[in-house]
Amino acid sequence: MLTRWDPFRDLKGVEAEFDRMVGQAFSKNAWVPALDIRETEDRFEVTVDLPGLRSQDVELTFEDGMLTVRGQREFSRDENEGQYHRIERSYGSFARSVRLPRVADSEHIEASFDNGVLSVLVPKREEAKARTIEVKAT
Repeated sequence: MLTRWDPFRDLKGVEAEFDRMVGQAFSKNAWVPALDIRETEDRFEVTVDLPGLRSQDVELTFEDGMLTVRGQREFSRDENEGQYHRIERSYGSFARSVRLPRVADSEHIEASFDNGVLSVLVPKREEAKARTIEVKAT
């Protein structure tokens, strides 16, 4: 019996084996929440999309210039109703870290959580802000 040759069949097998060996941390299913970092004259603004989470599901730390967001999104399924035909959303633990410049004021960081979006405001130290210096004529 002749079978059609699929050049990608072996590649799919290698990908599946890699996912199995390395685990979800490096696989295509690992959850890495999207984030934006914006700098203004007086602060850094970090915004992280965390759909389906509540503020108590999120841990925020700042240590040695590194801002880290950690959390976990649980997969909830009701065993008594229906069956899944496709699962594309990622679940599990996540951690995102961002290194901020030395001018970040770690003592005055503010964080808020609204509709699945974490907003972190990190002010700059006063001495780091731009200032105008008067030039005197002699």
